[in-house]
Order: sequence, then C-alpha cells, then structure tokens
Amino acid sequence: MNLYSISRGWGFTLAVVWMASATAQPIPKKPHLAYVFPAGCQRGQTCEVVVGGQYLKSIESAAITGEGVTVEVVSYYQPLTDGQFNSLRRTLDTIRDRLTKQREAKGLKGKPPEEEVIKEAGFTDEQLEQMELYRQRRRDPRRQPNEQLDEQIRLKVTVAENADVGKRQLRLAKDPLVSDPIWFHIDRYTEVVEHEPNDDDPEYLSRSTPLTINGQIFPGDRDRFSFDVRRGQHLVIKASVRDVIPYLADAVPGWFQAVMDLRDSDGNEVAYSDSFFFHQDPVIMHRVSRDDTYTLTIRDSVYRGREDFVYRVTVGEIPFVTDYFPLGATADSEVTVRLRGWNLTNTTATIKTKSRRNIDGPQIFTVRQNDGTKVSLPLRVDLWPDVDEAESNDSPDEAQPIKLRTAINGRIDRPGDIDLYRLPGGGRITAEVYARRLGSPLDSVLSVLDADGNVLAFADDFEDRSHGLLTHQADSHLEVSLPAGGPYYLRLMDTQRNGGPEYAYRLCLRAPESSFQLRVTPGTIAARPGQVVPIDVHVMRTDGFDQPIQLQLVDPPEGLVLNGGIVPPGLDRVTATLTMPAKPDAKSASLHMKGVAARRGRGRTNVESVAVACEDRMQAFIWHHLIPLDQWSLVMTGKRTGWIPFRVQVPPGQPIPLLASGKVTVPAVMQQKNVQPSQINLEPVDAPEGIAASLVDTGQGRLGLEIDTTACDLSDGDAGNLVFRVIREIMPPKTEANPNPKMRRQDIGLYPALPFEISKSRARPQRRVASRN
Repeated sequence: MNLYSISRGWGFTLAVVWMASATAQPIPKKPHLAYVFPAGCQRGQTCEVVVGGQYLKSIESAAITGEGVTVEVVSYYQPLTDGQFNSLRRTLDTIRDRLTKQREAKGLKGKPPEEEVIKEAGFTDEQLEQMELYRQRRRDPRRQPNEQLDEQIRLKVTVAENADVGKRQLRLAKDPLVSDPIWFHIDRYTEVVEHEPNDDDPEYLSRSTPLTINGQIFPGDRDRFSFDVRRGQHLVIKASVRDVIPYLADAVPGWFQAVMDLRDSDGNEVAYSDSFFFHQDPVIMHRVSRDDTYTLTIRDSVYRGREDFVYRVTVGEIPFVTDYFPLGATADSEVTVRLRGWNLTNTTATIKTKSRRNIDGPQIFTVRQNDGTKVSLPLRVDLWPDVDEAESNDSPDEAQPIKLRTAINGRIDRPGDIDLYRLPGGGRITAEVYARRLGSPLDSVLSVLDADGNVLAFADDFEDRSHGLLTHQADSHLEVSLPAGGPYYLRLMDTQRNGGPEYAYRLCLRAPESSFQLRVTPGTIAARPGQVVPIDVHVMRTDGFDQPIQLQLVDPPEGLVLNGGIVPPGLDRVTATLTMPAKPDAKSASLHMKGVAARRGRGRTNVESVAVACEDRMQAFIWHHLIPLDQWSLVMTGKRTGWIPFRVQVPPGQPIPLLASGKVTVPAVMQQKNVQPSQINLEPVDAPEGIAASLVDTGQGRLGLEIDTTACDLSDGDAGNLVFRVIREIMPPKTEANPNPKMRRQDIGLYPALPFEISKSRARPQRRVASRN
C-alpha cells in the first residue's frame, strides 16, 4: 500500500491511498457524493460536516480546493438493513430471555438491566448507535429510503483566518478512485445549523446578523427562524440552494425549488420570494419599518424534501448586486462599470479588459466593498468596437444606424420598450444577444424587418451548452442573408414585454465567423501508470462550423499520450483516450488541451479553442449539463498492473477505413508470448451499435484485428473512434477437485482509441485537418 500526498496540479493537498491489486479482481465503484451538510464553514473555525452518498466505504481521505483549508476523515456510517437490525434485535432478545431465566432461578424478579444485556451480547457503541439511528429513521415518516443517499462520511473541516471566501470543491478518495466534486462554501459570516423541530415554533437566532443558516428540508417540512430587526435596516435574505447542489438527477424539475416568506411579529407577510428574476434561488430585499422580531420560513415549493435538499440562507445588511452596466467592452481597453443593488458602498469599477490574444470566455471582475466583501461579475470581451444604444430608437424613423463588427451595450429601459437598429444590406449577418449569460433578466427576441415591416428572420431562445448552469437559455442568435439595398432593421425586445434598468444586453453584430468551443469530461482523472482511460470531448460549434478538429495536449506530463485526437466533421462529441506514463515523474498534474481546426477557404488562419474541464451532471432523469471546473486534474498512484498483450499496426493519426456493412482486417501483432490470441475478447465501450471485433489468424502466421460492421447502421462518411475493453478469458484445467472449471475473465483494461471512417472502397480516407504548427 502506497500513501502519498498530492500538492501539485490541484492547488491543494489530498492524501490518497491506492492499493495495487490484481486486474482480475472486481473494479471498485467510484464514490458518489450526493450532498454535504452543512455545506459551508466560516473562516477561522472548525466545522464537522456530513457527506452523504454511495460507495463511501473505505474512504481514506478528503480534500477541499484552495489554500487555508484542511480536512480530516472522522467516521463512516451505513444504515442497517432490515435483516441486519432484526438479527441484532433477536440477539438481544435471546440474551435478555436467558438472563431473565437465570434471575428467576436465583429468586430475582423482573428483567435484567439493559446495560447487562448489551455487555453480555458484546455489542460495540457503533452497533448501538446504528440501531438507534435505524429506529429514528423508521419513526420519521418523512424519510424515504434511497441507497444513493444512505452512506455517510463525517469530516472535520478546519478553515484558516486568512482563507479566501468563496465556493470550493470537495472530493473524497479511496483506493484507487477519486470522487467527482461537490461544492463547499467558505464564508465570512457566522454559521448556524438548524435544530428540529422548527416547523411550527420558529427557532430563535440569538446571534446578531449577518449570519448564515444551514438546513435541510424533508418531505412536508418547513423550517422557521426568528430574529430581531431594527428600523431602517436594508435587510437582504439570500438563499443558496442551486449554489450548493445545482441539479438533482432523480427529481423533477431537477433541483430543490426553495421559497421563502418573511413575517412580522403580528403575523403579517412583509416579503415573499420564490426566485430572483430567472435565478431559481430566492432573494428577499426589505427595508425594515420598525424595530421588531421577524420570522423567516423556507420550504420546497411543493413540499418535497430529503437529505440532499440542503440550503444556506444568509441574513443581514449584506452587499447584493441587482444589476450592472455595461455588460461588456472591447479587448485591450478600459471600461467603467456601474453597479446597482443593496448595501453597496462601492458602485463603480474601472476595468482593464483582456488582450486580444486572450478573450476566450468572459472576464470576471471584482468590486471590493467596505466590509471586505468581494462582488464578482462577468464581463463580455469582444474584438470589435463598442457602441452605446442611443434612445429613442423605438421606430424606423428613429432607428439607430450600426455597422457590422460592432458590439452594442443597451437596455430595454421600460416595459414594452423596443430597440431598433438600421442594418447595412448586402451579405450575411449574424446577430447575437448576451444577456442571460451575463446575469441580465432579459428574455430577448430578435427580428430582422424590411422597409415595409415584413419579418425576414426571427430568433428567440438559443441554447449555449457551455453555460450548463442556466435553467432557461433565453439569449437570441440570428443569422440572415440580406440583399443589397434596404433599408433593413434589427428589432430587439423582451419576449414577455418586461423592461427596466436591470434588463441590460450586449448585442454583437458581425459577419458569420465559424468557430467552436471545447469541453472535456471527466474533470478529475485517477489512474495507474500505463493505464488507458477514456475522456469525452464535447464540441460546441457556431455559425455552421463543420470542420474536423485536431486535439492537442498542451505541455503534458512526459509519457502521457492522447489517442483518437481528431473530432470528425459535424460531430459534437467524441470519446478519446489518454494513456498514462509508464513511469510518471509526479503523482499529480494539471492537464491542458486545445483544439485546432482549419478555417474554410485559402489563406485563412486556423481557429483554436482551449478545452474547459467539466463534470457531467444529470437533471431530472434525462438531461445532462456540463458544469465547468477550475482545472483539469490528473491523479496517478499505485503500480502498473497490466499490459495490453497485442498492438494494432495503423499509421498514427490515420483513421481505419471501414465498410458500412462488412468485415475489415487490420494488421496486429502479439506483444506477450504467454497470451494466446484466442484468449482475447474485445468488448465495445464506445463504438457504433452492433460492431464486433476479434483477433484472427490472417495466414502465414500473421495476426489481424477483424472489425465487423455487418450488424451496424452506418453510412458513407461516418467517422469517430473505437474504444474496446480487452478481456483475457482463461479456462483452468480440469482436476479431481474441480472437474467442471469455470472460465476466468481477466479485465486487462482499455485499448487506446482507434479512429475510423466509413468509406465505400478500401482506400484509406484522407481528411484535411489543421496544422499542428
């Protein structure tokens, strides 16, 4: 057993235990983290938290990203099954009856003391605690059995006084796996944890605000808290629910939909919130009219609940931004951003925008308030010049003339407002609104009109898969070809005819420029030296981009190899593989990857995009969302335990030409003399449905990999990667002790991804990809 610490790459220390084991042993299940409660801790404090989930047994270590936080594993708990509890109960009953008869034989009346029964049974404190927890769960009708939530790990989290405030990532590790992350908050305010029951009689919060309340909601539950307020206070009550667990895989609508109401001491409702504009987490903003004691209630909108309905509610005169303007600026420039909201002491910030070479994604800027709070907001940065909307521009006569390659900062200033812009004619135009993606409540709709008011093009909601946390993608993206002449008008309005100073937008007008973005999952890779692991590369193509994309690792650890690194034309996802170094220099690393593609036409430069590491989160049984992480992390440990016993002989980077229906054989060679080709079984992991592959004798002592697409539904031009799991099947010899032995299956691991392309002929397909230079 090798124990080591990881400090490079993740930016934090994580103790991981990895036991080198035979590949024939069952593969352990990856730890699944469903929730952490409480989901945060105050700076300078030590907190005890519970992580609930599945496959948590044998967890050895835990870690939280960033500096100034240490984590210690305290204990593990798994609820008793009905059979386990009944077995323990019967043991106690049997011993109690026996001791009772012994007492009666001695002339003593009554049952023996329970302590004597427990001592005679030899039960541990842990067993007694498990039995009591079982009884509590059985007595509570609100608790619903769910094996994905049942196991628990108790952690001790210690936060330094100077630790940065913000949202971190918590992971657990057990040999040989690391869990996906779950969010954990480091905060500046006093933390309190709810105490049940508080459904009818509110729990009084004696500590002064601001403070953060941590709680859980169960079926039919509502949590109530009372606290003192003073006249003139600008009270902000902000719930963090999706900011703790953004999606629930097995619940509809796919998250905990919290609602809050605030009442005075007379029972009058003074404020209510079930959301903040399009943000699903509610926020209450209320000016206190008199000294009083208020009662806050939080619950689920339809009274659902369970252990992972976790919330954090911050109460007090805390800074809160309702909106800001402008939402973007030109690269290599300075812009003054103005903030509006509650309890803000600094409402302007002068921002130096990113350079032209580094504008992939929004720029996050921070405005520090007098109490030390840092408000962070996104700023859209573009190459083309800025133009401010000029009111009034509601009618064709007042339409504001604009040119291509322009970014307009504007607002739908009032309900019913329309912003109209005069467009140049003659050519293809792309117009895209950035509002929801930058925090604005605007639900935009774009239309292109001719001089007679006829609608030539229309666009409402546009899904940007790179923004996986948005529950309503309401920004508009429009493409249109306009004849010469005109005039033509671009109309922007709110779908629901809402408006106000909060309804800001950034409208980008340009000629179509095909490009793409990349996301890669999983965000954390745990592997042995020499192991082959799959990765999914997701492509977001824009403006009709359909070129192949060459994937490249950037400054990878020595010996790390990417296979299947071409995304074929038109595909939005491909499974590639990473082969770990046989002798790694470090136990962990931060990985980087980019995609390069050739633009259409001669003399055009390549287009590049950096891959952003994500976790794939499911919502409501069916939808999947890519949630960005801070970095792409690799953790390596243990010893190499298996070698692929054969090698397919194909030119590097070239796809295997397959038939739409038929068999193709590719040269192969065995690399281990003690393994027979007939022992090798190849199971598709990521491949077209119906495909089959096997090692065959091609004659004259030569070996080949036969790929059979007869059962597949494929067409000419289809392309992708083939990923197979290599299984060695060994039949033990018959013996007197074992006359009917069973086949032994040894999981050797994955074979590196093999690119393929369907072609009518056996000629090797050629494909233009971007230069690596």
